[in-house]
Amino acid sequence: MTPQKINYQKELEKIIAQIEEEKKTTVSFIKPTLLLHACCGPCSSYVIEYLAQIFDITIYYYNPNIHPKEEYFRRLEELKKFLERFPQATQNSVKLVEDIYNPEEYFKATNVRQEVELQSEPEKGERCRRCYLFRMKRAWEYACKNNFDWFTTTLSISPHKDSEKINVIGRELEEQKTNDSSAITIHTKFLPSDFKKKGGFLRSTQLSEEYGLWRQDYCGCVYSQRNGKKDL
Repeated sequence: MTPQKINYQKELEKIIAQIEEEKKTTVSFIKPTLLLHACCGPCSSYVIEYLAQIFDITIYYYNPNIHPKEEYFRRLEELKKFLERFPQATQNSVKLVEDIYNPEEYFKATNVRQEVELQSEPEKGERCRRCYLFRMKRAWEYACKNNFDWFTTTLSISPHKDSEKINVIGRELEEQKTNDSSAITIHTKFLPSDFKKKGGFLRSTQLSEEYGLWRQDYCGCVYSQRNGKKDL
């Protein structure tokens, strides 16, 4: 029997509803903190608009998969410009944390140089799954060390990304924490998502146009660029 597919958008809506109910019934309510891994400004736009009223958001920019270096920094600068101008970001004090850019971390994590068949895979394959994993794990570790209530990633907003794989990784990271006796004090939870749903991807394109955001025409790594696969 095929397992029933999980609707991650509905899972997210349930969590948001619980938080909003808590806000109504708690006198000294404080927004839960969210570490949001982000790959670029366009992908972040709708997610910030959607979640900034609910969570105290910190953007975590860790993407050593992006090639070339100039592309990496261009995406980072576009994200910074957007955060400075977007009302939801400025009014809700959305913060930005930049991690290091070391492409060798990407090659090591994906083993793509040794497993050469991965280099020509289309989007959503094993190369991409490994790329999701190592970036999300880095974000999760940062979130745990800094006592964030939640962590998630903007990756699921793209129709070219595998939301099932992204959410499975997030759940596994949370379970790893739960099963690790040395992490008893860590309370960071994974926030499920499928941000492309409910018109999320369309809204991100509208916001990109409204704010003049530069939209890249490939996912990020040298292989997605080389294979000509588009991931906006």
